[in-house]
Amino acid sequence: MTTSTTHTDRVAIVTGGSRGIGAESARRLAADGFAVVVGYAGSAAEADRVVSDITTAGGRAVAVGADVADETAVAAMFDTAEQTFGGVDVVVNSAGIMILAPLADFDLDAFDRIQRVNVRGTFVVDQQAARRLRAGGAIINLSTSVLGLALPTYAAYIASKGAVEGLTRVLARELRGRDITVNAVAPGPTATDLFLQGKDEETIARMAAQPPLERLGTTDDIATVVAFLAGPARWINGQVIRVNGGIV
Repeated sequence: MTTSTTHTDRVAIVTGGSRGIGAESARRLAADGFAVVVGYAGSAAEADRVVSDITTAGGRAVAVGADVADETAVAAMFDTAEQTFGGVDVVVNSAGIMILAPLADFDLDAFDRIQRVNVRGTFVVDQQAARRLRAGGAIINLSTSVLGLALPTYAAYIASKGAVEGLTRVLARELRGRDITVNAVAPGPTATDLFLQGKDEETIARMAAQPPLERLGTTDDIATVVAFLAGPARWINGQVIRVNGGIV
């Protein structure tokens, strides 16, 4: 007799899970039957609210604080997932920061912060995932469609996400024979705090009008694709999925 893993015994870790795309992805995966570890850096109360949303709806979830760039903290987060729910099947790397300024004026300490969270953080989490995910698993990194738009002031952010796309493709090949997919989701302009911060209404309206669908994306738009890659999309591997309403 053969047995198969179903959503009801699968476990997901979602970094950056306290807000925005990460929080919506955590809720969506829980609704699909995953037990979810909601990873967060500094937003414990918001992470607890996401856990409460999931458990109130009948799901299973726990919040774990971890700096994604700290390999010891990330290993401990995976330990918690294994000890609480029995293993790890899916990892969603949603933790990230964005700081905008022209390249010529960009503060190098701020540049280092972006690379530490977005590049090193993704690398560290992916490293643990590569070591510990069960067969049939999925690693889903978060990039950005801004790479294609090449907007002024986004140079440091684009540099970090270009690195994420590169390591996504390499890791997919390194996991040959493991039955683990590795992909990246690249949202376009999406109505999250990260995107809206520092933008005036005119700028937001102009960016919302750019896609043929003439609106900003929603966190649900992105979480739907994350859930697809985490579940039925077993023949998509080593790809960057641009989820942007046709903007690029």
